[in-house]
Amino acid sequence: MYELKTLLPQFDIKLPTCMYELKNTSLSAGAAAGPAGKLIQCNGVTECASETTKSVTCALDLDILGRQIQQLLKQEDTAAVMQRQEKVLKQLEELKAQLGKIRSSLGVRVCGKTVQHTTAYQNGGLKEVPLHDVVVNGHPNFIPYALLALKNAWRDLYTIDVKTFTHSTMADIGPAAREFEANLAKVPVNAALPKINVTLIWKNCEHTEMISSPTMYVPIYGEVNIIRYLGRVGPTEYRYENSPLCNEIDAVLDICYQLLRCSTHKSQVAMVRLLDKRLQQQQFFGGDQMSVADIGVYSSLIRMPAITDKDLTPALLAWRKRARLVTQI
Repeated sequence: MYELKTLLPQFDIKLPTCMYELKNTSLSAGAAAGPAGKLIQCNGVTECASETTKSVTCALDLDILGRQIQQLLKQEDTAAVMQRQEKVLKQLEELKAQLGKIRSSLGVRVCGKTVQHTTAYQNGGLKEVPLHDVVVNGHPNFIPYALLALKNAWRDLYTIDVKTFTHSTMADIGPAAREFEANLAKVPVNAALPKINVTLIWKNCEHTEMISSPTMYVPIYGEVNIIRYLGRVGPTEYRYENSPLCNEIDAVLDICYQLLRCSTHKSQVAMVRLLDKRLQQQQFFGGDQMSVADIGVYSSLIRMPAITDKDLTPALLAWRKRARLVTQI
């Protein structure tokens, strides 16, 4: 081979004497380091340490190194650490199981957040997610009576804690809105029940809207759609996705949506007739028990003062008396 020219001159390296000398752990058990220029015995092979580099080279005995590692693993300290680690992991698994039982049995608050623990069958396949506080923007001329109706109807099942504020765009909310606020305050808040916080802001807006996302502005327009949302996250008794009357309840809520947007009294009466056909001989629009459909119809009729008792059929008048016992409005 070609001989290469040395690029850097050789220097004698003087090691400092102010530090402790450490044992060379890279050498095997049969090797001993010696002074520069002297013979060194390493696994039966005699080698020489160069004076210029002052380094020692020897073959690494893998068998000896393996035996040393095995002896290290067999030490009592290592075994004790492994035993403690297994004990801690076992305790963590037991704690996780206990928390899972508590979480499934309570189904209320975990780390300060209200969480609905539902199954796919109970909640129409919706994924379990923590409920965030929601904001409802409403005009005093279009009071969302559904919030008061749901708060009264769910008082023994679920808590809707409503706080009201007035936006700078509203000079006066009027007597009807103030009475609505007073009635909301009369319904007690049960801290032992699952709860969702609702902030109602009176402002000059065209539609009643609800903001359900705390990170981005994703409004839900219309009181009927707000009822649908609260029905999905509220008590299981009012969730209707798996009910045989699911399509019927949605149809009634759609009629309520159209009723609130009728511009003439004739069209309003026509929507009332459709509601009467949907009610038929049932006690409530959802069958024998009250549902979110009844909440939507009751709130819509309150918001339509032009519809009087003369416009309601005997079946609707009897239904309204039954619904009033639950909603207490």
